[in-house]
Amino acid sequence: MAEDKLTFCRICEPLCGMVATVEDDRLVRLRPDRDHPLSKGFACPKGIAFAEVHNDPDRVLHPLKRRPDGGFEQVSWESAMADIVGRLRRIHGEHGASGIGWYFGNPSAFSYSHTLWVAGFMQALRSPHVFSAGSQDVNNRFVASRLLYGSSIVAPVPDLGRTELLVVVGANPLVSHGSVMTAPRIKEELHGIVDRGGRVVVVDPRRTETARGFEWLPVTPDGDAFLLLSLLHVLFEEGLADERRIDRQATGAARLRALARPFAPEATADRSGVPADRVRALARDLARTERAALYGRTGTCLGRAGTLTTFLLDAVNLVAGNLDREGGSMFGTLGMPGERLGGQLLNRLIDRGDRRRSRIGGLPSVLGTEPATIMAKEITTPGAGQIRALLVSSGNPVLSVPNGDELEAALGELDLMVSIDLYVNETNAHADYVLPATTMYERDDFPLAFQTLHLTPFRQATEAVVPPAGEARQEWEVIDELMRGLWRASLPLTVAELGRRALGLVGRRVAPRLAIDALVRLSEGGDRFGLRRGGLTLRRLLEDHPHGTVVAPGLRAGVLGQVVLHRGGRVRLDPPQIADEVARLDERRDDDRFPLRLIGMRELRSENSWMHNAPLLVRGGRTQAARLHPEDAAAIGVADGQPVRISTVHGAIELPALITEDIKVGVVAVPHGWGHKGTGGWRTANGAGAAAPDGGGTPGGVNVNRLMSTDPADVEPLAGMAHLTAVPVRVEAVVARQREPAAALAGD
Repeated sequence: MAEDKLTFCRICEPLCGMVATVEDDRLVRLRPDRDHPLSKGFACPKGIAFAEVHNDPDRVLHPLKRRPDGGFEQVSWESAMADIVGRLRRIHGEHGASGIGWYFGNPSAFSYSHTLWVAGFMQALRSPHVFSAGSQDVNNRFVASRLLYGSSIVAPVPDLGRTELLVVVGANPLVSHGSVMTAPRIKEELHGIVDRGGRVVVVDPRRTETARGFEWLPVTPDGDAFLLLSLLHVLFEEGLADERRIDRQATGAARLRALARPFAPEATADRSGVPADRVRALARDLARTERAALYGRTGTCLGRAGTLTTFLLDAVNLVAGNLDREGGSMFGTLGMPGERLGGQLLNRLIDRGDRRRSRIGGLPSVLGTEPATIMAKEITTPGAGQIRALLVSSGNPVLSVPNGDELEAALGELDLMVSIDLYVNETNAHADYVLPATTMYERDDFPLAFQTLHLTPFRQATEAVVPPAGEARQEWEVIDELMRGLWRASLPLTVAELGRRALGLVGRRVAPRLAIDALVRLSEGGDRFGLRRGGLTLRRLLEDHPHGTVVAPGLRAGVLGQVVLHRGGRVRLDPPQIADEVARLDERRDDDRFPLRLIGMRELRSENSWMHNAPLLVRGGRTQAARLHPEDAAAIGVADGQPVRISTVHGAIELPALITEDIKVGVVAVPHGWGHKGTGGWRTANGAGAAAPDGGGTPGGVNVNRLMSTDPADVEPLAGMAHLTAVPVRVEAVVARQREPAAALAGD
């Protein structure tokens, strides 16, 4: 008999409420939850189609072991874990803790137990080699926050419900649905700004889906830092800066003023691509509009100055008087007693790990993770600290890091590779073991990472709606077994392991939800362990509020002193690292051999590399294509749908052209996440993304990150971010009879 169960989606940050229809312990359908207080019946195509992922016949449901011929065979959990633990022990004994590395992908951020247990395992092991998708996405947000606020985990969000002017820089929220911001009905929120007489301005090299609905301000790829410095120049030089708020909220404004002084809009127009009069008008609007906010995301993070750009976004908000005020850029808090002190203690732990520098390139760690761009070199470079065993969970770095071919070759040099995942993908096709993971609907959950990013303070938790299929296990359970196996084998005991053993003596297993219950109880709306009658506990949240519950009507202004951990609770506007980055802007040099600039882009029915196997999401003959402006297409003699070759000094790819005026001249945009080439076990993905049979496409699409560099000198120095946007490229028409395998091509 069918039963509806309330839960929420964990594909991306809106965390939309969902209704799961379950029959005989099987998930048969997903639909939006109309009674969810925030999403109110909205869900994107990916959320609705996730039932196909959950029930995918290609899904890994049993432990798989690599055969000598390269294929996989099913084995028992017992034999798999015994062999894995034994080999990890041997590698640890021969190479030390730094011989073992871990990469976790984007879906891990949406599972509180996954991230907590990976971090605990690697800290207990004392290995520095933790890598994540963050260095291809968000890490410079954390570094900019540490510089500005003294805490890596403090991030402002735009108060969409009350703002009168929103400037969106390098983000496409109608497709991404928001990033480092949780707002489920974001299309409605943006149109609401216009409906009440406000404006939404989208700054981007491409007229994105968001820009089409509002005002588009084209910008040169990676020109955002010049634009933002010019905005600061105008604010300071025209007397538009909110000096009272600056004095109250910040230190170092004089140094920031001096840094911005040379960047008059007339001096930066060629570098930013934005005419001087439009820069001046925008600066005046930001200062004179009572409620205004800048918001930037992934497009601002992936260039050569991503941390500087992220820093400047917040600095403009502050200088214009729009930080920590209603309708501006605001901060979420948990509402816990002693929250600032707790933040200071947590920040000390984070900073201790982030003082490390990578063995290759001397690059920084961010939130305890090293840049994934150098992971292949950490595997192949001999010497102390060389990675000999790699564990990968919910990730496909062969498609997500620069130069996946280099990483793919490096994986073959490992003594052990283990993956925990839903599929055999392009990365773990090289693993010794692929262990079956649960989907989001087979586990309990709480969106821990997003609690202070909600525009409306909100709590929701969920139990698993169906039992695990086959022999799938939650990642934390696998990690817990690894920990027990390794420390049972007499690895040095850590405080965490001693605590786990102590609880075991009284019949308790350390489980992630114990920590979540404490957080719910202590944060806003919680029962404070019985001191607040009727307050939330995890059990009450699950039982009494299955749709979730709003714990405050909106974000509160005036919390800056609580969230900023610098002395005096004031934002720091003059860190020397930022001055160094501004000086580095003058080091950029153009290469005439590669006259165009490549940018990435999201697609509504894709989520990085892992949702191309759902038929609903690739129906209609979806084609991965390179967006080109008509002027650029005419210059190389290519028509719409014809194949083009895009090349850099590092490699080349071929795919069809899509000619559109919705992109700035001199720019080419290619969706990321493709490149399924038959090495993975997902059959639909391997055939998706190709063009109509005119010689212009490749089944499975092409991996745009093959064009990118893994040279440590090309990694953004403050946050270790990969350089994935504004990449210099050459684009040429491809004559079908002369086509060569793209893998053999290079820039010259």
